Amino acid sequence: MTDAVGERRPAGELEASVLAALCAAGQPRSAADVRAAMPQELARTTVATLLARLYEKGVVGRSPGRRGFLYFALADAQGLTAQRMHRELDQDDDRSAVLARFVQGLSAADEAELKRLLAGGGH
Repeated sequence: MTDAVGERRPAGELEASVLAALCAAGQPRSAADVRAAMPQELARTTVATLLARLYEKGVVGRSPGRRGFLYFALADAQGLTAQRMHRELDQDDDRSAVLARFVQGLSAADEAELKRLLAGGGH
């Protein structure tokens, strides 16, 4: 969350917060229910818009409720981050250069973890 008036939140912060609240619920929830479970004070319409965007991205599913939709998580917060990483990678024509620069910026621990995952170590 931001402290300064007019300061923008990091990209994806609100989506991640909405998704975390939805995942914590463990069952389909309305936009109003998700809003009530969030630490940030947001308008219901803001939460509904964020849920609609997550639905369009394939991160959440929805089913008709009594008043609007009930949303449920299809991916967790880490899945959302991975999707953002894929979108960023897809925006550059030279994937190899992007991946090389990404790997160059990894800590030794992250590099070791990436090697383990690529070797089939799973998560």
